Amino acid sequence: MSVVSVGDRYDVTIGRDLLDQVADVLPEQAEQVLVVHSEALPGPARRVAAAITGSGRVAHLAAVPDAEAAKTATVLSDLWGQLGRHGFTRTDAIVAVGGGTVTDLGGFLAASWLRGVPVVQVPTTLLAMVDAAVGGKTGINTLEGKNLVGAFHEPTAVIVDLDLLASLPQVDFVAGLAEVIKAGFIVDTRILDLVESDPEGATRWDGPHTEELIERAIIVKAEVVAADLKESFLREILNYGHTFGHAIEQVEDYRRRHGEAVAIGMVYAAELARCAGHLPEVVVSRHRELLASVGLPAAYTDGDWEALLTAMRRDKKSRGAQLRFVVLADIARPVRLEGPSEDCLRAAFAAIQS
Repeated sequence: MSVVSVGDRYDVTIGRDLLDQVADVLPEQAEQVLVVHSEALPGPARRVAAAITGSGRVAHLAAVPDAEAAKTATVLSDLWGQLGRHGFTRTDAIVAVGGGTVTDLGGFLAASWLRGVPVVQVPTTLLAMVDAAVGGKTGINTLEGKNLVGAFHEPTAVIVDLDLLASLPQVDFVAGLAEVIKAGFIVDTRILDLVESDPEGATRWDGPHTEELIERAIIVKAEVVAADLKESFLREILNYGHTFGHAIEQVEDYRRRHGEAVAIGMVYAAELARCAGHLPEVVVSRHRELLASVGLPAAYTDGDWEALLTAMRRDKKSRGAQLRFVVLADIARPVRLEGPSEDCLRAAFAAIQS
């Protein structure tokens, strides 16, 4: 077991057979706990609820839809109703058990109820473990875009139980690798080296380097958010690949996995940086080759450019009509690209279609 501290705010505990420890990290004064979980994960949620009940508290289970269908105002309103009917006070708590959509939803539920109650995040997917559950970003989607409604609300603790990955579908595990690889491109080059040394092993939950890859990606996220909670600039580097990736998700009505969209988004950002004179071709090629080696998409042959451009203009990093991207000047040298030319925007799109 290892512990990664997010500054002096909270800890991320990484290990195996950790679900019973959720009760130990809840605030002592919490008398009631709402365990929000994906409909697809009743087993882990029941185990967490049993541990909470065993600690002398009252646990309520609240199942929500799978994937992005969970992150809606309708689902959020239903959960508010449950909290109200159970009489949750400011000293009670939320536990979110699930993938990134559930941790986003559970975090925003905690942020919005009585202007903030404690939340413990229990991510069950690779994507959630290395990204969504760590950092305090919470939110839901609207028809106009992804995560446009949300709040910064840090968890009390994050419990990363690696045993949960054993039942994760392979395609979802591979999709989650996009966020791990992203951490390698923006900060920790050792991640890239580990993946390139054994691409097949990197795609397995029990691979020889999997635990180290997960821990390294969490450390990158923890160090960045500890230095910049509310995304003044440093934290924006964690959005590498996300501007175009979120646009893909929105245009495709969230039918594509988030990690797959981010993988394409990183290649787009690399091509955009190359066009703008920031990045050499060899680094662009490394993006394509590394992502393809683990089965992630490195090209995008679908989508309407104008629809994608409109979606990107709604990105949270945009300022007025000016698009802003996180790009690389080199491996582990992220920079901000503001107002790229229309020619480069289109050229990068054409490049990822091949």
